[in-house]
Amino acid sequence: MKQNVQKSSRLTQRLLLTPYSVWAVLFIVVPLIFVAYYAFTDTNFNFTFDNIARFFTATSTVDDGSATREVHTYLVIFGRSLKLAVISTAICLLLGYPMAYIIARANARAQKIIITLIMIPMWMNFLIRTYAWMTILQDTGIINGFLSALGLGRIHIIGTEAAVVIGMVYDYFPYMVLPIYSIMAKMDNRLIEAAYDLGCSGSGVLRRVIWPLSLPGVISGALMSFTMSLDDFVISYFVSGLDFVTLPVEIYSYTKKPLHPKIYALFTLLFLLILVLMVTMNLIQLRGDKKRAAAHSGV
Repeated sequence: MKQNVQKSSRLTQRLLLTPYSVWAVLFIVVPLIFVAYYAFTDTNFNFTFDNIARFFTATSTVDDGSATREVHTYLVIFGRSLKLAVISTAICLLLGYPMAYIIARANARAQKIIITLIMIPMWMNFLIRTYAWMTILQDTGIINGFLSALGLGRIHIIGTEAAVVIGMVYDYFPYMVLPIYSIMAKMDNRLIEAAYDLGCSGSGVLRRVIWPLSLPGVISGALMSFTMSLDDFVISYFVSGLDFVTLPVEIYSYTKKPLHPKIYALFTLLFLLILVLMVTMNLIQLRGDKKRAAAHSGV
């Protein structure tokens, strides 16, 4: 009887998942297959690696004032995108980890208020938020107006890498805080109390108890913040200057021209990078879960 109930429950779950599975295959998997196909074919639909190879070999001439030199165009653009994603993710983690800890230790009412305040910007249109930051960061914006009032002079922020990082941190900060908070909220306080009773200092408790237990949330938050920063277009396009190009902006620029296989190659490489990163982080998290399970079973 119990086995029949379990089989019926599994069948019901599969039936409920069927509409989404069909949707995912038709509108996610199939388009990705077509993109990959065009990435490895030329304009005559013959199989080739030239589109992928162009990402590593394409060069352009750059005049740095003293001399001209050849640079790998796409590698420079990709390096810039990777650097901005790493910086914004690191800042989100530095700011989000203590914030998540504070929320997890607060009472239920304070938790709801703080989480609501963090979530409010996400209820607004993404483009409107970006335009708001453009207004704040421009040379005549609020920040420069405040600095001028203090007699410190104006600084040029809009159109720089710093402006892009600020926009990314603002928009993707909740994606770092919420996963870490969800893990910390489930943390057993008795473990922390036991660590203090055994003579651990505050830093020792953080290093040996809180950080290892919260690592799954950190990995999840860092993965979401990094992938969204690496794949960001709106912030990079509107907040940066005309000569500031990231990989998503470069891909967008090709959509204004007759489609060439190299745009599919760029998208495929970006997708593969994100996919490899997600698989790697999930494997690291799975290994950590197995170690913790083994430790608990050993106890």
